[in-house]
Amino acid sequence: TGDRFTSETAQLGNDISTLPNFPAEIRAPAGTLPGVSSFQVHFADYDILTPGDAPNVLVAMNPAALKANLVDLPRGADIIVNTDEFTRRNLSKVGYAASPLDDGSLDGYVVHPVALTSMTVGALAEQAVSKKDAERAKNMFALGLLSWMYSRPYESTLRFLERKFAARPELVAANVAAFRAGWNFGETTEDFSIRYEVKPAKMVPGVYRNITGNAALSLGLVAAGVRSGLPVFLGAYPITPASDILHELSKHKRFGVITMQAEDEIAAVGAALGASYGGSLGVTTTSGPGVALKSETISLAVALELPLVIVDVQRAGPSTGMPTKTEQADLNMALFGRHGEAPVAVIAPKSPADCFHAALEAARIALTYRTPVILLSDNYVANGSEPWLLPEVDSLPDLRVQFATAPNADDGATFWPYLRDPETLARPWAIPGTPGLEHRIGGLEKADKTGDISYDPANHDFMVRTRAARIEAIGVPDVEVDDPDGDARVLVLGWGSTYGPIGAACRGLRHRGLKVAQAHLRHLAPMPANLAEVLARYERVVIPEMNLGQLAHVIRARFLIDAIGYNQVRGLPFTAAELETMLEEVCKNV
Repeated sequence: TGDRFTSETAQLGNDISTLPNFPAEIRAPAGTLPGVSSFQVHFADYDILTPGDAPNVLVAMNPAALKANLVDLPRGADIIVNTDEFTRRNLSKVGYAASPLDDGSLDGYVVHPVALTSMTVGALAEQAVSKKDAERAKNMFALGLLSWMYSRPYESTLRFLERKFAARPELVAANVAAFRAGWNFGETTEDFSIRYEVKPAKMVPGVYRNITGNAALSLGLVAAGVRSGLPVFLGAYPITPASDILHELSKHKRFGVITMQAEDEIAAVGAALGASYGGSLGVTTTSGPGVALKSETISLAVALELPLVIVDVQRAGPSTGMPTKTEQADLNMALFGRHGEAPVAVIAPKSPADCFHAALEAARIALTYRTPVILLSDNYVANGSEPWLLPEVDSLPDLRVQFATAPNADDGATFWPYLRDPETLARPWAIPGTPGLEHRIGGLEKADKTGDISYDPANHDFMVRTRAARIEAIGVPDVEVDDPDGDARVLVLGWGSTYGPIGAACRGLRHRGLKVAQAHLRHLAPMPANLAEVLARYERVVIPEMNLGQLAHVIRARFLIDAIGYNQVRGLPFTAAELETMLEEVCKNV
């Protein structure tokens, strides 16, 4: 239901941001607080950065949904309540001694009691569907009501229903009838005194589509394959919230994408690394627990100096943690979580649409510098959605690589697999079976240039330092600072999905006359060359993170900056309001 409302809103031209929130259990207990799922949509006629802190309308399908979400609503918000579900049994499940619809506890809100279930069943009385299927259609009734309330178009939703239930025409008819009943109810009832119309947002001209972070990342990997001319091989084991990347990439075989669902995480990354050895762009996708299992093979990729993209869609940990909730707590593992000195490149997208460009950038670094790259997405970015401006294909980076084709040693007849490019420090990439380019691979330390097994202390020191220097040699753009007047004394530094809440908080502070600057890191290893100079400009540097201060620790250690960490690990993204309140105190005390 949320997806359909979002799609219609995107087609109308509004700017949007969404936040799905659902339990980890496949069949969570219905009517209980742990079983509540929600879908939050924020849309406007201007640029928006977050799914919103305080929804204006809540559709509560049962008492559990009301109790779980009421705390987020501002006073005066509209609450549409499915009164059919407010039975004594359902109320007692969530600890209500009396119905909140009758005890005055909702007096500060505009409550709209609607018998969603029974009205839907009544509207479908003449349809050839069971009572159970009729009751399920109440979501379409609610969607029709909300579509009327916010003047949403609905033609593509009707077409979607026709496609989804094409094999069962009776379900098409029932869901369409339920949707129209909800729309007509909104139009005829006198309970809703206001109908809203939100004009299209002013956006850069072009073709847009609504896209989730996982879908954008998948298309970025497809584009990387096309722009490099290499097959993309994905070795993956299903894990929440990264599985959708496997699902999406499996649809794109016509672009040379090969997907393999492995028996476990270790097999998945091993297959991906083997594909890179064979001349493909090897990719593996996972979440935090899977990265832990893959760490030995990632270290092997460091030693082999082969391209490999590891996508970590972070979730709340440790261990199994909260699989469907978000967190940014894998940064330390990405930077340091391997045995020995095994540096890799690390980048992080800032929004759902940015996942496309982050995937391309991860591929660029991996292919150019022959290194593993960890791409740190997270559940908030992966499942959220926003409008994405389709780029011109010719504007995408040229990722073509030159494979080794001939001997490169001084004698003109020998192949040295560890002879390095003087600019990138990358070694040659030789496709197995190329005549004359036979060479040794494996995890044992290699001799410089020749690639022979070496236990020489001086050689090991040289190779360790060279591998680290190769990461530091990666060319990354300078960090950009949003400081409108150039005289702010407080800098807010973020990474990953904190971009939206930080940006919205800074915007709110500036509207109130406070001066604050914002900078956001996409490249976490190596860091931008100008970062030290940027940090030195400001008296206070604040780093909000959905962890206990992992980036802040790195910044303090590397740049000797007394960064102020602001941290929470609730499994939910920051709200702009909480960041604005915190930053206001910092600004006033500088």
